[in-house]
Amino acid sequence: MSPFTRQRSQSIAALGEIKLINEIQRWLGTATPKAPAGIGDDCAILAGSPKDQLVTVDPVIYREHFDDTIPARGIGAKLFNRNLSDIAAMGGRPRAAVIALAMSKEVKIEWLRDFYRSLANIARRHRVPIVGGDIAHQPTGFTATMTLIGESSHQRTLTRQGAKAGDWIFTTGKLGGSRLNWHWKFTPRLAEGQWLASRPEVRAMMDISDGLAKDLISLQPKGTRAALSEQMIPVSRSADQMSKESNKPALFHALTDGEDYELLFVVNGRTKPEMLQQAWSRHFKLPLACIGRFLKAKAVSPFDDELDLSKYHGFEHLR
Repeated sequence: MSPFTRQRSQSIAALGEIKLINEIQRWLGTATPKAPAGIGDDCAILAGSPKDQLVTVDPVIYREHFDDTIPARGIGAKLFNRNLSDIAAMGGRPRAAVIALAMSKEVKIEWLRDFYRSLANIARRHRVPIVGGDIAHQPTGFTATMTLIGESSHQRTLTRQGAKAGDWIFTTGKLGGSRLNWHWKFTPRLAEGQWLASRPEVRAMMDISDGLAKDLISLQPKGTRAALSEQMIPVSRSADQMSKESNKPALFHALTDGEDYELLFVVNGRTKPEMLQQAWSRHFKLPLACIGRFLKAKAVSPFDDELDLSKYHGFEHLR
């Protein structure tokens, strides 16, 4: 029986990424626990150790995540760093990695050498040994998949759950325009994530990989809306540049481009945002912005420039 069909209604394209993940959870049934022990967060948490053990996996695929304009060292960096970003998003520290390759016989030895040298540099920088992997043949192209093991850096692990109505919404760095090479030159926010995990006022966190407008939904508590102030969104210079090429506002790119790999997190509503920002500035030069808060669905907005997020959509696989 062929795994493929030309009828869209019978293909995974009819579902899209989010519905497909929900279906996979349903198909697995009791074989997969609820998040964060199972599917649904940036990493899975493995129980049974003094510290939470974290597991994440991400690939880089030729013509999907990169093309011939990006050097092999950049591809190695992107593979390692996007996995490190998942660990950072839960306030953890990385411990060990394995890498699986599926590639055609035409892959250049020189290209693959540079790819692995890049991985080695990052492994040494973060003291994360690459402890194994697998190599398989595929007729065309190149796919590298990393599985990264980590552990909590503190007594708790931050997940996507925990936000409440009234909580503040924060993000690190600047957003948008990642396609202007930033998507393979970014820095995973490991130290920042570990610091945030140590702060009791931080309730939930994730990294921005599919665009702020989409990823924010994963943190949003039921019965609330995300009230974001347009002027408080930290728009990058790259988003401004993308705007000139696309004829769409820079804000559009900041909300939808994805692959920013900045941290998006939620803070107890009783906390004064400026107090957290002052504490942050004593440790990091990276900008930190309070961009809004979660409100009950019909609550009056504190912002005159609240964004209508229904007009913005981030990246979704298989659409």
